[in-house]
Amino acid sequence: MALGWAIAGLGLVGAMGYVRHCAWRHEARADAAYPPEGQIIDVDGHAVHVVVMGPTDAPDLVLIHGSSGNTRDFTHALAPALAMHYRVYVIDRPGLGYTERINRRGASLREQAELLSATARQLGAHRPIVLGQSYGGAVALAWAVHNPNDISALVLLSAASQPWTTGLGWYYTLLSNRLLGPVIIPLLTAFVHDERVERELEAIFAPQSPPSGYQDHIGAGLTLRRASLRANALQRANLLSEITALHPLYPDIAIPVESLHGTADTTVGLRVHAEPLADQIESNRLTLLEGVGHMPHHTSRPEVIAAVHRVADRAGLPSSLLPTDEIS
Repeated sequence: MALGWAIAGLGLVGAMGYVRHCAWRHEARADAAYPPEGQIIDVDGHAVHVVVMGPTDAPDLVLIHGSSGNTRDFTHALAPALAMHYRVYVIDRPGLGYTERINRRGASLREQAELLSATARQLGAHRPIVLGQSYGGAVALAWAVHNPNDISALVLLSAASQPWTTGLGWYYTLLSNRLLGPVIIPLLTAFVHDERVERELEAIFAPQSPPSGYQDHIGAGLTLRRASLRANALQRANLLSEITALHPLYPDIAIPVESLHGTADTTVGLRVHAEPLADQIESNRLTLLEGVGHMPHHTSRPEVIAAVHRVADRAGLPSSLLPTDEIS
């Protein structure tokens, strides 16, 4: 009996070692294929990855990506287009991309906003316009609520902003679990192919499709790294309670706000999120994108850029590089 238990124990140890080895190999391939695009700087003891582009004398603009994402979601097309008129800072949120996680709890919306605000400030940004997409929109709202003196205007794309009634779902429930997450996540990293992530992206973009070259640019393997899976799951598990506490403070936001939301967005529902937010913030102007899904920064890029120009003008920050007839 003792010999049988010993053999079983050795087999389990061997299996765990094999899983860890396969996970490490997958992570190493992802890191080699998709290295940091920008610079990694120390911000209050945290390693933060940020991509900076655009004229130094232009208005400052910070871009905040959504769940599971990284800087590459914006650097594919939107950031270079905006960098013609703005000093753009694209920052990996804590635990994702190449930014170090803040803690093992997942990092709250406020903690993330404070780190991003400190990063922008350290790089010389003065009261930037802040654009957030999806989960990044919730971080942007937390920034506007808790650090109002460090922001001049807000652009929200498909932003999560209100409490909702549906559950977390089995995927994030398992991955965020204190005991099960550390067991399941290495298996996903080891054996889930990047193509699975790419198929999930197709669903997120629906009813549109990812633009040409996006799948190759985004780096699906970065999403499947163990630390990223864990950080993202914990952040998603905490999001509902954090938004529940945050949303009563929205009426205090006094800076100009532009919101854009697709009428076909099934990931962050228009009626649940964007429409109530339009009533909660007096300065918020909501633009409905007919038939558009969850990724308007790719599928409706001209409308997004126009909204950034509008909010810059409303904040008294029109770029000297921007033709006046582009502001509407």
